[in-house]
Amino acid sequence: MPSIIDSVSATLGLTAAKRGRELSSTSPQHDGKRFNNVKPRPVERFGKTLRIAWNLLFNKPGGTVPAGALPVDSLTREALDAAPDRSLYRLGHSTMLLKLRGQFWLTDPVFAERASPFRRFGPKRFHAPPIALADLPPLRGVILSHDHYDHLDKETVLALAEVTNVFLTPLGVGDRLIEWGIDAAKVRQFDWWQGTVVDGLEFTAAPAQHFSGRSLFDGNSTLWASWVIVDADLRVFFSGDTGYFDGFKTIGERLGPFDVTLLETGAYDAQWPYVHMQPEHTVQAHIDLRGRWLMPIHNGTFDLAMHRWQDPFERVASLCAAHNVAISTPRMGERLNLAVPHRGERWWRNVVETASHALPLDPNVA
Repeated sequence: MPSIIDSVSATLGLTAAKRGRELSSTSPQHDGKRFNNVKPRPVERFGKTLRIAWNLLFNKPGGTVPAGALPVDSLTREALDAAPDRSLYRLGHSTMLLKLRGQFWLTDPVFAERASPFRRFGPKRFHAPPIALADLPPLRGVILSHDHYDHLDKETVLALAEVTNVFLTPLGVGDRLIEWGIDAAKVRQFDWWQGTVVDGLEFTAAPAQHFSGRSLFDGNSTLWASWVIVDADLRVFFSGDTGYFDGFKTIGERLGPFDVTLLETGAYDAQWPYVHMQPEHTVQAHIDLRGRWLMPIHNGTFDLAMHRWQDPFERVASLCAAHNVAISTPRMGERLNLAVPHRGERWWRNVVETASHALPLDPNVA
């Protein structure tokens, strides 16, 4: 039985920080204390960090949360079982359900009501998931990009443990799962450019520019990553969370081109460009990756920044039109054929808003 000290250390993230030090000999991304980006982000002054936190908590502008209900296509187990291979369903934020070779894979699973360590405080969902957690089909695997609360929900992962065969994670994140009680035999951890093959599907952890941690004490003690998924002639890129960096071009050259890029477009701000991309960066990343279809993710579910909730969709759609980039914007729960994507509706424009929150429409986006 763990001691009180062990329990407190785990709660505060101190064990994760210790694990990070133990991984230093295995990863070029580790300096002996923490994981790092290829290009270190500038050190933020405490005053700026405090000001950002204050504004996020107390100075939110109008429109960061929808005033009306978002359209969500409900899913059933029967419908998923009957769906053809190479189907993708967006369940919210960065949680994607993919059907490949007759089996299901889930990215960054968050079914919690809030993206927060607290049950009653923190960003609350705009919409319910298209399918209840208990109704999901058995999963061949779960793919994790990093350990932030809006990408890794402890209760969700523990609920999935019995119906999931394998968890693919960056270095250190898998140890966190094992600490939570996930069977170590199911956990596979990878550094950047490392990967595995599962039932003929190729998975490669690729670089990203971000950070990690779940408390004040474990910052960057686990690695963050993007993921490349290859199913024979189909290539899909999943960004996780990332700022824009030169690594996109390298990934495109080494592992592209990609049929579909699932790229972060949301929770951005000019004050933190090193960890989240502006829509302009998202489109450029797609071009660097040599992508064919762009699907913007990391939006439409949680209020995590200062922009209006529709802005990521409207801005990235306008930029794609200007750069002749094919973009797909399916509703939550709407099926996307990864082999032959469709454009999707501009569904965010149909959400009923109050006059004070109305968003001017871009005439360049049909």
